[in-house]
Amino acid sequence: MARFGKAVAYGVVTIFLLASMVSLLLSLLLKWTDVQESSLTFVIFACSLLSVFIGGVVAGGKGKERGWLIGGATGACFTLIVFLFQFLGMEQSFSTQQWLYHLGFFVVAMIGGVMGVNLSSSRRHVN
Repeated sequence: MARFGKAVAYGVVTIFLLASMVSLLLSLLLKWTDVQESSLTFVIFACSLLSVFIGGVVAGGKGKERGWLIGGATGACFTLIVFLFQFLGMEQSFSTQQWLYHLGFFVVAMIGGVMGVNLSSSRRHVN
């Protein structure tokens, strides 16, 4: 059980680190070019999905078993943290669109968890 919690924590931290780096890069792009935020909507969503997927892979690789569960827990923890920040910090609930986005993040994190377990087990067999 300790490995499960540690794996989820690594996954969530990975998601937030990647999201922070992408946010920094995109904010610099918006600041120093003529690109408008509205033209980056798809890029922002794709980068978010990629960050959550990589977080799921990291979590699955650390957990080494039940990748779907570890990835799902990672996605659920990410959603919970974002929801609590928005609800407690800005006094707003999720919109229907945000719930759909986070459902997608949850599924992508589960897939990433499965991939992470498979990647970690394939590395063990090669050595």
